[in-house]
Amino acid sequence: MAGNIYEVIRTEELNRGERVEMVVDIYESSDAVRGQEPTTKMEDTSPKTTQQTQHPGSRCCGPAAVCLGLLCVLLLAAITVLWFMFTLERDQLQTNNSNLTTERDQLQTSYANLTKERDQPQTSYANLTKERDQLQKDRDELKKQFSELETYVNQLGWRFSSSLYYISTEKKSWEQSRQYCRESGADLVIINSREEQ
Repeated sequence: MAGNIYEVIRTEELNRGERVEMVVDIYESSDAVRGQEPTTKMEDTSPKTTQQTQHPGSRCCGPAAVCLGLLCVLLLAAITVLWFMFTLERDQLQTNNSNLTTERDQLQTSYANLTKERDQPQTSYANLTKERDQLQKDRDELKKQFSELETYVNQLGWRFSSSLYYISTEKKSWEQSRQYCRESGADLVIINSREEQ
């Protein structure tokens, strides 16, 4: 078991002018203390201090340490301010990026709509061209049918101005002739004009 502890502090000066404190602990074992007589006085166990010699430049270490601490605080404050500014700038950039993304999407939608609007007249033009061609074919077919009908009508009847007369070769009474004309979608006529007769 450890008995008395003595601390010896001494200061040594190194070649560079720095001061180093060395602490040496001395432990006495209980076996060494048993061999002593009870009347023997024990040494004083209180720590002993020795006078330290001060180096001539040691006075400026205190203000230098304060300046160094102050610089550390200023550096920490500057880093905090820069971090805060960086965070604000990053948030603004993210907001701007979101706004620009939204605007880009709107422009793409507008572009798609304008493209559809641009293509719509072209599609309409193509459809109208097809319709015109079909109408021309229909017109040509109707002209052909009209020409054939006109030829057929001319073979059957007589034509004056815009009127067409059918002259029947059958002999029927007035009532029978009128009935026949009505069934055909026509009617009997009486011609009063000398030119038409």
